[in-house]
Amino acid sequence: MHIDVTIAKTTPLPSGAVEALAGELSRRIQHAYPDVPTEVQVRLATSNQLSVLGGAKEDKTRISEILQETWESADDWFSAE
Repeated sequence: MHIDVTIAKTTPLPSGAVEALAGELSRRIQHAYPDVPTEVQVRLATSNQLSVLGGAKEDKTRISEILQETWESADDWFSAE
């Protein structure tokens, strides 16, 4: 399954946030789908978007929930140091 997350360039993010989000999101998705090979890419673009290739509609819904949970809990796992 290939997961592509784009974040609007206008979103203020601290240095290293994109890479940290990719790592944490990858970890959480691998935990939720341990038997499915996944590739997670997070990058800056013109708008916020989630694309899930190789998964069912239910998978996209669940991955969207995981992304939301990951984003909202950034204070727990992200350190800008």
